[in-house]
Amino acid sequence: MRYGVLGTGEVGRTLAGKLVELGHEVTLGSRAKDNPVALEWAAGKGDRARAGTFAEAAAAAEVVVNAVGGPVALDALGAAGAEHLDGKVLVDVCNPLAFVDGEARLEPVESDSVAERIQRAFPHARVVKTLNTVNVQVMVDPDRVPGAHNLFVSGDDAGAKDQVTALLGELGWPAERVVDLGGLRTARATEMYLLLWFTMYRNSGSADFNIEVRRAG
Repeated sequence: MRYGVLGTGEVGRTLAGKLVELGHEVTLGSRAKDNPVALEWAAGKGDRARAGTFAEAAAAAEVVVNAVGGPVALDALGAAGAEHLDGKVLVDVCNPLAFVDGEARLEPVESDSVAERIQRAFPHARVVKTLNTVNVQVMVDPDRVPGAHNLFVSGDDAGAKDQVTALLGELGWPAERVVDLGGLRTARATEMYLLLWFTMYRNSGSADFNIEVRRAG
């Protein structure tokens, strides 16, 4: 597959690098074509790795991964261009995170989600929310945390969710551990979980944790 990963932070570079390791072609997108972080990443990842603008990454991709911060997601995707997103699966892994006086805050909260805002802005993209409930290292190496812990997917397009679930399987997440929450509106719940995640991280000092859903019977 050809992936366009938008965002040169740790999340974007890590996901893009794992996709290259898995044999996919990946363009790491940033605002500027000469972004030194993206160029350095591509130079160190071999022939299947490239750097480009947001628009170049999205245009070259069959699947687009939004790995920029939640507050700038719409701007980044706008720079990528609606024409380069139409009809494509758009995997949204970001959270609506901002820091105010050193404290983590979310915007939006329960009345909306970043994922829904993306879908409204780009109605012909096939948006799926996932991976936003774990640290980036756990995203690409779930065995860092023992047990049958879970990931979640939210989206309005069943075929897109199936495709993303298959991608998660490549990353090491078996399909039986991927919980389909339903439509994209359910992304509000996983985005709000971030505050609990931060509280647990601060209390433990480690990001190597996740939650497991257990059912009676």
